[in-house]
Amino acid sequence: MQNLPVKLYRAAQVREMDRIAIQERGIPGFELMGRAGYEVFHCIKQHWPKARSLAVFCGSGNNAGDGYIIAGLALAAGLTVCVYTLAEPEKLNGDALLAYRKYSEASGMVMPFQAGQIIHADVLVDALLGTGLDRPVTGLYAEAIQAINAHSSPVVAVDIPSGLNADTGNVMACAVKADCTVTFIGLKQGLFTGQAAEYCGEICYAQLAVPDEVFSGFKATATRVVKSQLPRRHRCAHKGSCGHVLIIGGDLGYSGAARMAGEAALRVGAGLVSIATRPEHSGLMNLNRPELMCHGVETAAQLAKLLEKADVVVLGPGLGQSTWAKTLFNTVRIAEKPMIIDADGLNLLANARAAKPNWILTPHPGEAARLLNCTIADIQQDRFAAVLSIQANYGGVAILKGAGTLIASEQQLAVSNSGNPGMASGGMGDVLAGVIAGLLAQGLSLQDAAQQGVYHHGLAADLAVVKDGERGLLASDLMPYLRQLVNE
Repeated sequence: MQNLPVKLYRAAQVREMDRIAIQERGIPGFELMGRAGYEVFHCIKQHWPKARSLAVFCGSGNNAGDGYIIAGLALAAGLTVCVYTLAEPEKLNGDALLAYRKYSEASGMVMPFQAGQIIHADVLVDALLGTGLDRPVTGLYAEAIQAINAHSSPVVAVDIPSGLNADTGNVMACAVKADCTVTFIGLKQGLFTGQAAEYCGEICYAQLAVPDEVFSGFKATATRVVKSQLPRRHRCAHKGSCGHVLIIGGDLGYSGAARMAGEAALRVGAGLVSIATRPEHSGLMNLNRPELMCHGVETAAQLAKLLEKADVVVLGPGLGQSTWAKTLFNTVRIAEKPMIIDADGLNLLANARAAKPNWILTPHPGEAARLLNCTIADIQQDRFAAVLSIQANYGGVAILKGAGTLIASEQQLAVSNSGNPGMASGGMGDVLAGVIAGLLAQGLSLQDAAQQGVYHHGLAADLAVVKDGERGLLASDLMPYLRQLVNE
């Protein structure tokens, strides 16, 4: 798989880069279009070398011009090609019109798209809509997208799957489900979160030989998290120098959450882990993990003694929202320790709003909606805006979990694309909270612990499914892989 750039941009920024490359750097627009077409055709030949026929779906903008270039290259290579057009080709503008005419001069086949027509092709190319889409897809374009998605052949999307919002990753009524997306010049942030994972397939990138100087005038709106090596452990290290994590949670019936968070913190290298839980659980929770120090806690005073010894606090796994939970929450809230607030800790925070610079909040979309007093649909409509709003309102570092987990600090917005659908099972969030706490306890900053915690957590899940698949993956299955990853 290709190593993609780290920096992400909004669609308007990339369009401006394109303009600068043409108007200020003197690269002819048709030459850029030719490069884009070549990159897509090269991708097709790499991924499906036995393909002998191509169906290219073209709309009315420059994206269509790329499509005609691709069709022309395929025709020249001896493939059977048909372009299905949703706009009169002679009404195209500029470089797109020139691309169509060159394809037509080579006796390329063009047919108006009609719903219900039978399409024979080994590979389909989506060149319908570009990155400027700002309204729901309807009419003939929606019918074309449905036809593409219903076809059994693989699909390549040009720059972005048609119907996907380039800034949010949200589907605009309907969108092409591509097996591969070849995107140009700058990576669009919407390709990496929200619903994008279901629609983009493998993402390939082509800079199109645009000079690096063109990018220097643009600040990335987000960055992709990449794995960084953890600091080498000092040869004289001892358990006290590797941090003491305190997990607070495990109300009646929910002891497993705190237990998994505690083991995860140990597996990524925390020196000591204590768990403050219901007295009914304290004698049982560490039966198969005796390294966990479990304490029965009923009062604020009992918890205060444990807080004194801790370097990092995790509040929330299995906490519940009982009077007992609220007592512990109110005790921790005023503490000055670095902390991770998760699960019911977030639900309690939503009812007692506060801001702190030294905590990490880890909501899923439902918890995020409660924190921002809105709906889950509002959160998912623009995940970037949502996580930035949580960080602005509550301080510290905010993590918005989901496909393309987002991590917002005061300094940076990042997205992590490790992980897989097998993680849709109970306990994964508890393990994540423990991973982040364990890294924080070993001296990583809040931002780095959050970013690397999310990335390592997802990567451990990716390793765990290689042999046995996604279905049936348990949160506890991640433990051996977490240890492996933090030692690489």
